[in-house]
Amino acid sequence: MAILELYEHFRRHPQVCTDSRRLQPGDIFFALKGPSFNGNHFAAQALQRGAAYAVLDEETGIRDHRILQVDDALTCLQQLALHHRRQFVIPVLAITGSNGKTTTKELIHAVLSTRYRTHTTRGNLNNHIGIPLTLLSMPVGTEVAVIEMGANHQREIASYCSFTEPTHGLITNCGKAHLEGFGGVEGVRKGKGELYDHLRSTGGMIFLCHDYDYLRDMSRGITRLITYGTADAEVAEQCLHSEPFLAVRLQGRTVETRLVGAYNLPNMLAAVAVGRHFQVPEEDICRAIEAYEPSNSRSQLIHTAAGNDVILDAYNANPTSMRAAIENLARQQHPRKVVIIGGMMELGAESLAEHAGIVELLKASDCDQVVLVGGDFRQTAHPYLFLPNAETATQWLLDHPVRSSLVLVKGSRSIAMEKVLPSL
Repeated sequence: MAILELYEHFRRHPQVCTDSRRLQPGDIFFALKGPSFNGNHFAAQALQRGAAYAVLDEETGIRDHRILQVDDALTCLQQLALHHRRQFVIPVLAITGSNGKTTTKELIHAVLSTRYRTHTTRGNLNNHIGIPLTLLSMPVGTEVAVIEMGANHQREIASYCSFTEPTHGLITNCGKAHLEGFGGVEGVRKGKGELYDHLRSTGGMIFLCHDYDYLRDMSRGITRLITYGTADAEVAEQCLHSEPFLAVRLQGRTVETRLVGAYNLPNMLAAVAVGRHFQVPEEDICRAIEAYEPSNSRSQLIHTAAGNDVILDAYNANPTSMRAAIENLARQQHPRKVVIIGGMMELGAESLAEHAGIVELLKASDCDQVVLVGGDFRQTAHPYLFLPNAETATQWLLDHPVRSSLVLVKGSRSIAMEKVLPSL
């Protein structure tokens, strides 16, 4: 089926679904496939639930006028998203990076939304399926779009750019994340740099964190850029303090954020740089940043009934973000500090060395108690308590209560360290 014809169907039924269990009457169902599922097998269920159409790439034997046969359902979804994106002559800002991209995206959304109808990636829908779904949910009247792009191997960001066609871009940083898929730190830079490659070739614009020399090197040849950072940048500010939250002075006004840790300073400055470029009034920028409240286990500060202040940063972890979180905890003034961290995934051959490096950092910190959970901490020499998973850690903490402490809880997504929160 031609994309133009499919788009006419989409205009009449502008809701897309890839999970038949969540389908609402009138949705267009795309039968996607993965290692352990095949959406074509659920076409009948989707039609029974009231799908307006079912886009399939396999013959199912179902005879229904609502069946739309295509060569590849995922490619079709992405092409449909591209066609919809091209109906909007608006700025489209793509954000990628190893750490901080979701927080940066949310801060930018908060700032831009004070003046523009802003469409933004919901949650963490930042992959080959989530990005086209984000684009297809962009409503008429959108004035600017902010699209988050995650990646764990090379050529992934390039493929996203092919159907997102960003006009602006921002790389938060290139750290030690997904080393297994990227093939090392240089591979991470090459993969994330595909966003710069696209904007360089299309005459797009970037927001550049000037503090990172490797980002300056990666951006060579891009003439349209705005820099931000702690020095020698167009938007340059220093952290006033970060206990318990980050505070910054912007044009004579002290901005008290709800962001935990000085490591969030570049994320906040990125939002300031984007807001100023798009002529958001300074007062609105400050108010939006102060009002932003982290969620979804990303640098949340939670006070518990046991008298603990818990820094819950359990959405994900890699060596770069883990070090930043531990160093931030070490800087805090508190009589008792506790670290409960899970293993870091997708590090490949460097995993054991990176876990050992975190152990050495912990030894040099002034933490009163350390609990290591799962992953390659199992194979790392250390003097701390090791527990195999978050469930075991939860029970141990119930049996050995932590009281009146500042507690860091962090780990890779698969370990789900947020499960320990009720025991604190």
